[in-house]
Amino acid sequence: MIEVRDLRMRYGDKDVLTGVDFAVHADEVVCLLGPNGAGKTTTIEILEGFRIRSAGEIDVLGQDPAHATEDWRARTGVVLQSWRDHPRWTPRRLLTQLGGYYVPYSTPERPRPHDIDLLLETVGLTGLADNKLTTLSGGQRRRLDVAIGIIGRPDLLFLDEPTAGFDPQARREFHQLVQRLAELEHTTILLTTHDLDEAEKLADRVLVLAGGRIVADDSPGSLASRVAGESEVRWSVDGQRRLQSTDDPTAFVRDLLRGPDGDLVKDLDIRRASLEDAYLSLVQQHEAGHTEAAARLFTEVTR
Repeated sequence: MIEVRDLRMRYGDKDVLTGVDFAVHADEVVCLLGPNGAGKTTTIEILEGFRIRSAGEIDVLGQDPAHATEDWRARTGVVLQSWRDHPRWTPRRLLTQLGGYYVPYSTPERPRPHDIDLLLETVGLTGLADNKLTTLSGGQRRRLDVAIGIIGRPDLLFLDEPTAGFDPQARREFHQLVQRLAELEHTTILLTTHDLDEAEKLADRVLVLAGGRIVADDSPGSLASRVAGESEVRWSVDGQRRLQSTDDPTAFVRDLLRGPDGDLVKDLDIRRASLEDAYLSLVQQHEAGHTEAAARLFTEVTR
């Protein structure tokens, strides 16, 4: 679906991307993480064909995005961080208008566009379908952004901070939508987010962009366990709380329960390393100026 080799981007005398390499395979959900200013949005915009790279080779759906055809664009969907539209439009009218552009690119295997009523229901806007866009709240407007991104039933979907402005219920519904797109529609998804819990829930793989290149490429679970290897075991005995860090929580708990206080152990809880632990380890290295050390640390865990 996506092949990126030695991608480079320079703004004036500042190198933002200094040799990015990664691939995204069919039916995957891949999350691109990185500190502010790392070049996440620049990378996504290059892959979408909205920005011309300085150097490198890119193949997206079999074409170079910088010279892609209209047929290629019909197979991609984009959910931007924000965009402007006519305030007099309603969600139904806007989606109907945009959906019409995809009709010539419909195939028996992938009919286009989405059914409008079903799409409105999917993103939770059925009751607001005929209201003016100016009456929508921020979260409702974001749901419409998502609907616009998937109206053409894309093979490949780019999501840039897709749940910004969502309340917890809307975020949960969106996560379910992403999972349905990946599993039922076989949509390949590349997303950026600052919500590490969201990345851990949705992504098959996580890419970490820092220092102008990809410094980690692994599943959320593997990345967390390799970079932040210790787990915390918490328990209580006679009302006193206890805590122990260990590389092998299974063995520690086994020994704990077999020990002299084993029958008195209560409130046993194991906190394993999370994606957040791994990611913060990287960010802290970079903020401390140890860019190369952080890059080596994360590169080692992906080998």
